[in-house]
Amino acid sequence: MTDQETLELEAATYRRLRDHLRTRTDVQNIDLMILGGFCRNCLSDWYKEAATGKGIAMDKAQAREIVYGMPFDEWKGKYQREATPEQKAAFAENNPKS
Repeated sequence: MTDQETLELEAATYRRLRDHLRTRTDVQNIDLMILGGFCRNCLSDWYKEAATGKGIAMDKAQAREIVYGMPFDEWKGKYQREATPEQKAAFAENNPKS
């Protein structure tokens, strides 16, 4: 496989993950953090870091809109629920450095 093919496959895989997370609004970020150690915000941070590394100016809000498919505050208002005590405990147990 060529470097270009690898790049294209990785980009397609990222887009599929991004689009999947956009449709799975029932999956809360805390659930992703508990199980996977990352969430939509992490993806947007990584996206912003990659842009910065390429000399592309991008702020946190722009990166989040790319990942969420809408402004973060809008997504939060529509879909984000308060974490349950059980979720908070699981997060603390699985992410002790946080």
